[in-house]
Amino acid sequence: MKKILLASVAALATTGAHAQDEPIKLGIVLGFTGPLESLAPGMAAGAEMAMEEVSESGLLLDGTTIESVRGDSTCIDAAAATAATERLITSDGVSGIVGADCSGVTGAMLTNVAVPNGMVMISPSATSPGLSEAEDNGLFFRTSPSDARQGVIISDVLMEEGIESVALTYTNNDYGKGLADAFQSAYEEAGGTVTISAAHEDGKADYSSEIGALSAAGGDRLVVAGYVDQGGSGIVRAALDSGAFDTFHFPDGMVSQALVDRFGSEIDGSSGDNPGTDCPGAQAYQDMASEAGYDGSSPFSAEAYDAAALILLAMQAAGSTDPASYKDSVMDVANAPGEEILPGELEKALQILADGGDVDYVGASAVELIEPGESAGNYRIVGFENGELVVEGYR
Repeated sequence: MKKILLASVAALATTGAHAQDEPIKLGIVLGFTGPLESLAPGMAAGAEMAMEEVSESGLLLDGTTIESVRGDSTCIDAAAATAATERLITSDGVSGIVGADCSGVTGAMLTNVAVPNGMVMISPSATSPGLSEAEDNGLFFRTSPSDARQGVIISDVLMEEGIESVALTYTNNDYGKGLADAFQSAYEEAGGTVTISAAHEDGKADYSSEIGALSAAGGDRLVVAGYVDQGGSGIVRAALDSGAFDTFHFPDGMVSQALVDRFGSEIDGSSGDNPGTDCPGAQAYQDMASEAGYDGSSPFSAEAYDAAALILLAMQAAGSTDPASYKDSVMDVANAPGEEILPGELEKALQILADGGDVDYVGASAVELIEPGESAGNYRIVGFENGELVVEGYR
């Protein structure tokens, strides 16, 4: 490990004095395989769109271009995610990282690699409340809000629908447990009853025993804090096949087109939520994504665009690609005062910063960062009707 860290320090020293004729490399570490693999392509496309926009402007640090380097977090294998991050730093010489996606691997990457090597990470989708307390030396930020807030959002949605008792199942990791605890606390404080809170493991072929326990406890709806490409969908299928539950609430790890493709009208009447906003930047980004040939409304895609944009604008503000220098500029470019910047306006932002001005990056997800690098956050509330996902509002 000592040799890896020494090599990483050398790589960072090089990025601090970046040669203008060499591209700046940014890492994208997402679960291109694993329980959220259906979401990773849209997220990567968002981050790379921001990189391309900045490269084409010719304004970042007097004309430096950006090169994307991908790594697979797997979402669930901390060792694999750590190894991918080490490779990006030591072999590829990245100057910042967009990622990771899932909370457990994000924490491992941060503690084991990013902090020892002084590398900035901005996650578009790691939402565990535990990450708020991580020792990060000012290197870690996220553009999606903590699940401490999502727990309250889910509680509000269910109580407003008159759902006063639920069974709760969660994937057995930092994300699932953190969200389950946050939701249960908020829901019970609001007068709701959680009949059972039970973990489930990913990767099983049969979830009938888990559904048996959830069904025996009862509840007006089943809250599934899981992953759409893994155990979460397995739980839903077992519940539907057994008749134990016919409506569900789906938090952010479950909300995607893949969910609709799998279950169609079988989940009509259910509810869900994921980070999202109807701010002007959101529509601008979706229009840009459609023109580029991908779905900008895919969960966490907008947040990934914003994560990459924040890293690049912070570099411009600091006049350096060295994370030790630009980490202190991330909060500055993300918040007021300054001219508001939307998707497609990164060239304008780079010019303002080059001229010594200030920007307030609003971006695609209404970015506002609060200490310690947290997103204040907005949520999209969805329902399921006639086999389709329907957006019902924002909070």
